[in-house]
Amino acid sequence: MPPPTARGNIESSPLYNPDLAPTVRPGEAASGHRGARTWGTYNYAALWVSMSVNILTYMLAASLIQGGMNWKQAVFTVFLGNCIVLVPMLLNSHPGAQYGIPFPVLARASFGVLGANVAAVLRALVACGWFGIQTWIGGEAINVLLATVWPAWKAVPHGAGICFMAFWLVNLAVILKGIEYIRFLQGISAPVLLGVGLLLLGWAYVKAGGFGPMLSAPSRFGSFSEFLKFLIPALNATVGFWATVSLNIPDFSRFARSQRAQVIGQALALPTTMTLYSLVGVLVTSATVVIYGSAIWDPVQLLSRFHSRLAVVVSLVAILLATLNVNIGANVVSPANDFSNLWPRKISFKIGGVITCFMGIAIMPWKLLDNYKTFIFGWLGGYAAFLGPVAGIMICDYWLIRKRSLLVNDLYLRGGVYEYSGGFNWKAVGALFLGAAVALVGLVVPALRFAYDYSWFVGFAVSFAAYYGMMIGDGVDWKPGCQ
Repeated sequence: MPPPTARGNIESSPLYNPDLAPTVRPGEAASGHRGARTWGTYNYAALWVSMSVNILTYMLAASLIQGGMNWKQAVFTVFLGNCIVLVPMLLNSHPGAQYGIPFPVLARASFGVLGANVAAVLRALVACGWFGIQTWIGGEAINVLLATVWPAWKAVPHGAGICFMAFWLVNLAVILKGIEYIRFLQGISAPVLLGVGLLLLGWAYVKAGGFGPMLSAPSRFGSFSEFLKFLIPALNATVGFWATVSLNIPDFSRFARSQRAQVIGQALALPTTMTLYSLVGVLVTSATVVIYGSAIWDPVQLLSRFHSRLAVVVSLVAILLATLNVNIGANVVSPANDFSNLWPRKISFKIGGVITCFMGIAIMPWKLLDNYKTFIFGWLGGYAAFLGPVAGIMICDYWLIRKRSLLVNDLYLRGGVYEYSGGFNWKAVGALFLGAAVALVGLVVPALRFAYDYSWFVGFAVSFAAYYGMMIGDGVDWKPGCQ
């Protein structure tokens, strides 16, 4: 491994651009840096409230009811999954708050200054998928809204596709406005969607005849083994739901005033907000079993059955606005940075956001939302097999291999301590694909199906152990300054 290089001006490095630069604390010199660490506990709590209160949180919980769980089982699954994912979330947020660096830059410590692109692109592709899914939901809301106020719209060929592209263009326009406009919009999404959720809850309460009938929908599992067979992939999907942000949380924790602020804010808001808003989805979907005889997990489709045109219009406009806000904040910030990391001198945040938009179409979100099985077992379980390994490698590297010690300037320089072999740490790349392969083998070997059902956990554990073994096996002290 080459020796550390002398500290130079990182601004002249091809690995640097202002969007990827470290943040500074108020009062520190700002040369070569971007932004300030001004976020407190409230800001992180508000961030998770705004990201958790969204249509996909509702749909995740509702899909568990459609899959056969009763309300207690579904709420418990969501709560447990979010308590689990909070652990890697906080472990990965520490270096962001400590050093002020975003996710793709942090990944350079374990994967190498060029190898980090492997982890960043994997994370970015998943975010593109989520962007497409949220955009499809927004387009679906426009489609139902037009059909409500203009019934002739139902006869328009490919109406859903037209509305999807219209909403996609709105998202693109907001992205081109820049990051400050995005942060401004985020603040109004949570209260708007909370209002829609309460409206649906009130409607369900009245139509079902109170909470008693709403909560009476039984579990459809005949035995504990049947329940366990669904619980395992459902829990994996719940963890996978935020596996994306558990990687790129440094993109947000880099703005923290202190470790304590970001830890308390996240620990208080993530499990509680996700569970409470999931409870709305669970209760309303349970009520649809009583009212319609089957579970309706898509709130847009449920709203389309309302008899009050005013209620439909108001609710769908609210969903449209809130979906736009959540989509931009949760699904564009990270992949825009990740794509920027591919070619920092040429790809800015805005260009990265535009790439995200086009990738969101290519992933064909309408197929991912075709039914709850595709959503839980295919989408959430599938990408968890890749993101679990990335999390395992990054956490192992920062906490065990480097013992929380990083040389920030070298993360932006070629030939530094994170150069490895031509910019790639092939041990990290190998551990990543080993973990993903073990998790995915359950798709082709029925006897090992459990490996896929627990794809995030299996991938995390295998890659963590493999990476630790390979790095320690070198007999080198990898702590910066000791190479």
